Amino acid sequence: MHPHLSYLLRELRRKKRQYTTTHAIDYTQHDMQAHTDGNRTRRSLWRHPDFLRLWTGETISLFGTQVTVLALPTLAILTFHADPFSVGVLVSLQWLPFLFLGPLAGVIVDRLPRRQIMIVADLGRLVALGSLPVAFALGMRTMVHLYIIAAVVSSFTVFFDVSYQSYLPVLVNRTALAEGNAKLTLGKGAAQIGGPALGGLLMQWVGAATAITANACSYLASALFLVSIREWEPEPAPSPQGRIRGVFAEMREGIEMVFHHPLLRTIALVNTVQNFGTSVAEAVVLIFAYRSLHLSPGLVGTAMAVGSVGFVLGALVTSPVTRKLGVGPTLGISSMVGALSYLVIPLGLFGMPALVVALWRLLFGLHIPTYDINQVSLRQAITPDRLHGRMNATIRTISYGALGVGPLVGGFLGTQLGLVPTIVLGGIIYVVATLLILTKSMISLKEHLAPAAP
Repeated sequence: MHPHLSYLLRELRRKKRQYTTTHAIDYTQHDMQAHTDGNRTRRSLWRHPDFLRLWTGETISLFGTQVTVLALPTLAILTFHADPFSVGVLVSLQWLPFLFLGPLAGVIVDRLPRRQIMIVADLGRLVALGSLPVAFALGMRTMVHLYIIAAVVSSFTVFFDVSYQSYLPVLVNRTALAEGNAKLTLGKGAAQIGGPALGGLLMQWVGAATAITANACSYLASALFLVSIREWEPEPAPSPQGRIRGVFAEMREGIEMVFHHPLLRTIALVNTVQNFGTSVAEAVVLIFAYRSLHLSPGLVGTAMAVGSVGFVLGALVTSPVTRKLGVGPTLGISSMVGALSYLVIPLGLFGMPALVVALWRLLFGLHIPTYDINQVSLRQAITPDRLHGRMNATIRTISYGALGVGPLVGGFLGTQLGLVPTIVLGGIIYVVATLLILTKSMISLKEHLAPAAP
């Protein structure tokens, strides 16, 4: 064979092997890569089997979570006659673990398979919540048990949530992140609609303690759907040149990623202030509904369910609104709607209290998807794969830490100042968060960006 022809054939075989290897890696990590199949990027994620498994399991668990969000404080208020501060402590314990476990969770999520972490977290939450109806059946009713359950479930949720947001970029291509987050938020919206109504009805029929069993079962369903996912999860990417060593050094790298990037830094600050305002107000909202507006648990659940149509509407309009206005302006307008939702709650004192509760949930529901889909997709798009866990953990540690501190402040202020001033203060804090978005780098942002340098 001619030497030049032999050389050409060897090069072709080498290129073929190189392409095949690269294609396998890209397909495994991103099922919708544009350069491997031009039609794949246009394929809806509703036709992505493993994404559907993730979406279905998460949506079912969110339905159960919404039952507990209503049932746990209702149990404290109506069964144990808890005062505002005690309810604030209970709500706080559902978020404080993020403040203490978040950085560690980020390191673990970037080191271990994320799907396995989510499965273990689901099973842990199943056991914790399942202990409540058992304790009530045995006559062991204490507020301390409620506190323990709230803290344990939240601790497992820290690891699940950090893994969950870091797992989506493994399951789908970056170009499909906004679509994936929109569909996951649509499931969340459905849960926001059906969950409170289901929770209110269950509490009317079987009591709050037994109603929480629905959430325990939902975590089992979530774990089973996660087990059924077939997509291979690649090994976590190592740090460049092996220069990062040790847990604390890896924590620091994630923190530096967030605070050195202007957009991530702004998102972290805005999320934190928003969550603080939310948690100050929501520490006393149910007490206000039950004791000042004289609504029953069933009516509160129904009103919240009707108003939560806003979550679905928000998820459906996010893409067209963002295309029209841009990412930054959409985040700003969405935040103002969120602030307004809390400022309308005291209007229930002047009449039609159930309608006001529904209006609160409608406005808040419109805000959450339009804000979360954009800010989460932006975070995922600009962060290198190997730092997703630590980036998500850093932002959640700060912002969810505020959800742990806020209820304590709200419970204290509700006792000292009253329920209405506390709710209004929460809305004003939300307005301050909106003002923080109006930085040049954020408000001028029109679309999601490419990843920062690793």
